[in-house]
Amino acid sequence: MDEGADGKRNPVTSTRSNNEGGMLFRMQKVFNRFLPVASSWEEDQDMGAASAEEGRILIQCDPAVGRRGQSQVGGGGVTVSDAAHSIGPSEEAPPLRGSLNKKASSFEQGTVPESTISELLTQWDDGHLYQLSKFYRERLKQAIEEGVEGLSLVLRNEGHFTGQDHENITWVAQNGDRTESSNLFFRLVMGKGSQARRVMWESFVQKREELPKLNKILKEIQELGPDVHGYTDITRGLTELPTQLKDVQQKHRETLRAQTETLRVNTILMREKVKVFQLVDRYAELTVISTVRDRRLVESELVARGRDHEEWREKHLQRELEKIRTDQLFQSSFSPSKSKYGSSAAVAGVPGIGKTTMVQKIVYDWATGKIFQHFQFVFSFKFRDLNSINCRINLRELILDQYPYFGNSLGEVWKNPEGLMFLFDGLDEFKHRIDFADSRRDTEPQHMCPDPEWRCEVSDIVYSLIQHKLLPGCSVLVTTRPTALHLLEKAEISVWAEILGFVGEERKEYFHKFFEDQTVAAAVFKHMEENEILYTMSYNPSYCWILGLALGPFFTQRHKDQHRVPKTITQLYSYYIYNILKNHGREIESPRDVLLRVGQMAFTGVSEKKVVFTDGDLIKYNLQPSQFLSGFLMELLEREDCARSVVYTFPHLTIQEFVAALAQFLTPHPRDILKLLTEAHSSADGRFEVFLRFVAGLSSPGSTRGLEEFLGPFSHQTTCRVIDWLLSNAGYQTGGRGIKTGKTRLLNTLYYLSESNNSGLARATLGSLDILSLRGLRLTPIDCLVLSNVIGLCDTIKRLNLWGCHIQCEGLQRLVPGLHKCQDLGLGNNQLRDSGVQLLSSVLKNTGCMIQKLRLNCNGLTASCAEDLACALSINSSLTELDMSGNHLGDSGVIQLSEALRNTDCKIQKLDLQDSRLTDSCTEDLASALGWSGILSAYRESIS
Repeated sequence: MDEGADGKRNPVTSTRSNNEGGMLFRMQKVFNRFLPVASSWEEDQDMGAASAEEGRILIQCDPAVGRRGQSQVGGGGVTVSDAAHSIGPSEEAPPLRGSLNKKASSFEQGTVPESTISELLTQWDDGHLYQLSKFYRERLKQAIEEGVEGLSLVLRNEGHFTGQDHENITWVAQNGDRTESSNLFFRLVMGKGSQARRVMWESFVQKREELPKLNKILKEIQELGPDVHGYTDITRGLTELPTQLKDVQQKHRETLRAQTETLRVNTILMREKVKVFQLVDRYAELTVISTVRDRRLVESELVARGRDHEEWREKHLQRELEKIRTDQLFQSSFSPSKSKYGSSAAVAGVPGIGKTTMVQKIVYDWATGKIFQHFQFVFSFKFRDLNSINCRINLRELILDQYPYFGNSLGEVWKNPEGLMFLFDGLDEFKHRIDFADSRRDTEPQHMCPDPEWRCEVSDIVYSLIQHKLLPGCSVLVTTRPTALHLLEKAEISVWAEILGFVGEERKEYFHKFFEDQTVAAAVFKHMEENEILYTMSYNPSYCWILGLALGPFFTQRHKDQHRVPKTITQLYSYYIYNILKNHGREIESPRDVLLRVGQMAFTGVSEKKVVFTDGDLIKYNLQPSQFLSGFLMELLEREDCARSVVYTFPHLTIQEFVAALAQFLTPHPRDILKLLTEAHSSADGRFEVFLRFVAGLSSPGSTRGLEEFLGPFSHQTTCRVIDWLLSNAGYQTGGRGIKTGKTRLLNTLYYLSESNNSGLARATLGSLDILSLRGLRLTPIDCLVLSNVIGLCDTIKRLNLWGCHIQCEGLQRLVPGLHKCQDLGLGNNQLRDSGVQLLSSVLKNTGCMIQKLRLNCNGLTASCAEDLACALSINSSLTELDMSGNHLGDSGVIQLSEALRNTDCKIQKLDLQDSRLTDSCTEDLASALGWSGILSAYRESIS
């Protein structure tokens, strides 16, 4: 239920019903103190804000990008439900005086000129500002979260907030939830009348430099110009549904509801191959962002995306990304437009991230009357199905093929294109290339599609709908993997978004929905949470599905050996295949032979970036459809020459890559595996990256023991050659020559060693390293964990250079266990902050610490970390050089370090404090400390 919708509920109650009672109780007391139940503030009911129960997918969205011809998408988070806002019962909404004369926009990519925005504010009357506030309300609340105290102070200074108002907003922001404080700010402003709203907008202009998301909104508003009503009237162009279409609409809703209300889930590990669930019971919230990152990702995006997941989180923490629900993709402040030609949205996501399920949920929610009710009809298509259409066709036939009950009604449907929404799922699977940059499509008759009755190629229909050449005014949603995003660069896209997957508690929610037994769900989640690699990778719903299938049996059977629970990714997938063999292996005579052929086909697919296989592929590898084979391959219906046919795909790309790796150990006549591994490792586009990790992992007996029960012994010759390759490749990469092959390959090599789970191999390869440098390569927590595992297998590392790797405190926490082995440790420019120094202090206090040189320059350190560092320096007896330059230690921080320098156990001989914001006031303490120690040989400082 929306907040305060009934006028009785506490107006600040959020959908977070499971909050810690104490904090929530204290916050409610504060809210009740200044915003009682009988407040003059009431919430509008006409804004249609979606409640939490409507199954939000959180999407990060950048509406301005599409209008500027750019294609950037960005980060998400969890929202709380919030009802619409109004001006309160004592004040009527002032009428709009109509649009003003449009003046030229001075929008620039940089900072919005204040005078221009201020000029717009003077042109808008109270009605315009009210309309603008309502239209941008949801986005503005997100945009001001990090600066709500400053905005509140402006309202207080101008006399629109009382001291108590400001105090309460500040208290909630600093002690509770910034989302709630932002909601509170808006409620108070909107309840205090038109002058308060005007001052609020003026405060936005004042504070825009401090709040990037707010600045972006102001830039969009300036670009759109003074005609507020022109782009905030989302009902523009909509007409009432004709009486003769009401029956077909009802039939359409019933059909779509029946098609989408259930979710079919593969349960390969059980005798029951497929289970059917209610969509609403299994649908889990996802976080989606709106800055398309890199459009040239390869098919192994799953792992690549896992690395970048933390980068997106970090960008979100920097307040650059906005949140959006799926019901805001169209006709909202995320896609404002004065155009009558409709809008298009693109949502990207890696394999298994939830694109298709998101589309299913959108269709279901429309059919059940929850969202997008301004659309009279919704039509959903899969590009995978459109591939089979090899003849010219028109939009009428395309719709009637799926929805024959429309009959002769489509002519009437076309009359109101503003009431139509088309969804196209899986652009990356479309076999026909749609070139939106090709101007010939708009001029050459064979490519044109001017109306729904015009017969043309299906690609021309899709192009014309997205570009608003066909049925101008309709809305179009396209989903795709990032690999195909470049195809949309020149398309008329209003909103770009990318699904990130699960964040935080969303992972836990998934597993509690996956298992009926909540005890098992908690045990599986706990195991995954304790294994950093598994946990970091579990942002992807498909990966969580594999985790649930593979780990579940270990926690559901009595007396299960907990020590055999998979720890590495290879072990996890091995157990996944083991359960398929255990349940279905007896259905065929030789599972080893069949799995070998499946693996050979899978390897060809990895090599050719191919994920869909035909009957011809099965014939080529002498494979016959069977229950056993369906454990590895999913059958998909496609049309070919207007007839139905079947194609096959692995349930997930990573399963295809694992089976491809497995085949290398099953072949009776091993090919030149060393050549294969070397060529794969040198591949520039990374398509073999995950495959090679699995090959390395399968060289470990611990990963193959269960599989050998059903497949027989693995090739000893192949295992030895893989180990030889790992030994030589790792030695090359970590040696001086390896630098020319690139730091990314070095990191991959470390992954191979970690996945092999072979401590003897790692020690033989690494031993005592001279230099291990990943300088400038962005590392995420999972990378740091792998690096830490490898460091743990080394005796010593003379020099570890991680300058500019963006590891932050979270990555440093993974590295801490092995850092004491490093003699020269470079951690400069990593945004470690004071909390990172606290972690490093524990390393310096380690009695086995070998660190002699430590570089912590440019890490945003302040005087707050000085006490911990000084304590560590007083104890440590190995450190002789310390670089603290480029930080903000200030006088107080240096004074505390001076105390450590006085300690006779401190061995510091060189200290760099350049650009540390020091003044003369600390020089006496520092000089005294230097004189006391008598051993400092170099000191540099720039007095500010």
